[in-house]
Amino acid sequence: MEGEKLMESGAGESRVKREWEEIQLELLMKIVSFMDDRTVIVASGICSRWRNVICSELTRISLSWCTNNMNKLVLSLAPKLTKLRGLTLRQKFEPLLDDDTVETIANNCHDLEDLDLSRNSKLGDPSLSALARGWPNLTKLNISDCSGFSDEGLEFVSSRCRKLKILNLSGCGKAVTHKALKAIGDNCRQLELINLGKCPRVDDAGVMSLVHGCSDLHVVDLDHCFEITDESVIALANNCLHLRSLNLYGCENITDRAMYALAYSRVKNKDEVLWEPVKTRGEEEGLMNLNISFCKAVTPHAVQALCRSFPALHTCSSRPSLIMHGCKKLTSVHCACASQPHRAVRPA
Repeated sequence: MEGEKLMESGAGESRVKREWEEIQLELLMKIVSFMDDRTVIVASGICSRWRNVICSELTRISLSWCTNNMNKLVLSLAPKLTKLRGLTLRQKFEPLLDDDTVETIANNCHDLEDLDLSRNSKLGDPSLSALARGWPNLTKLNISDCSGFSDEGLEFVSSRCRKLKILNLSGCGKAVTHKALKAIGDNCRQLELINLGKCPRVDDAGVMSLVHGCSDLHVVDLDHCFEITDESVIALANNCLHLRSLNLYGCENITDRAMYALAYSRVKNKDEVLWEPVKTRGEEEGLMNLNISFCKAVTPHAVQALCRSFPALHTCSSRPSLIMHGCKKLTSVHCACASQPHRAVRPA
């Protein structure tokens, strides 16, 4: 009797195992898509089938949830997750990641296109060297608040990672210099977004060198770049005709000259896109987001001229895209919505 039960039990286990092995790969990956990143890592250790599926098919993962032994976790996973295209190692609390770990990732995950190393202040130039050599196809790189990098390291990255489209350097005060920005402008000609916020060494010469080469910039963040003046904004207005978002928060040297340069760029841009198809022209909305908070030297007349040039800039509370905190004398500035008559509501 007991023998029969054991045979039935063995047959049942065999059937379950066979059915499990017959589950299609697409279905397993669909299941994985509903898991959070921590659960994906746990699942990869349940059995060889899960491990093989995840390691061979997973293309994006975030390990930012790991607050202890991050280096150990990454070192164990890097040789297995060789198909990764997107990797987030952003630190939420104490910085843990070290240069050796980044080098291990670079030696194993050769297809990375999107990398986030933000808030890892222990990393130094060896990490930049490793990522530059290991990932020439990077299109998106976030190294914000990584205070251990130098401008030489950033210069080397720009010379190797020439396909970059999105680059976040916010808080990398030591690395973002005129030399680094010139190297980025010379090498990263496909760049569309750059964040230079809270980088005190950014000046007009650096910004002008950058935009001379990166004329396709759509988004530029110069938050708290105290050294820049109107010359930087004029360079952006003249060279980056696809500019959609500009952050000048706290840039106290900005005056009306910068505002009028931006307003005039709209006229210049209209002349240059007339030949494009109607649909494309409809997407050419010009400047759509502008932050001039605490730019106290600008006047209402200049900012109002900017609003007339760019109807997508809104001061109304329902969809604010022109931000003017700390500029009390600009309270009279209004967007196009304010001049549009309200439609009468017909009775039902």
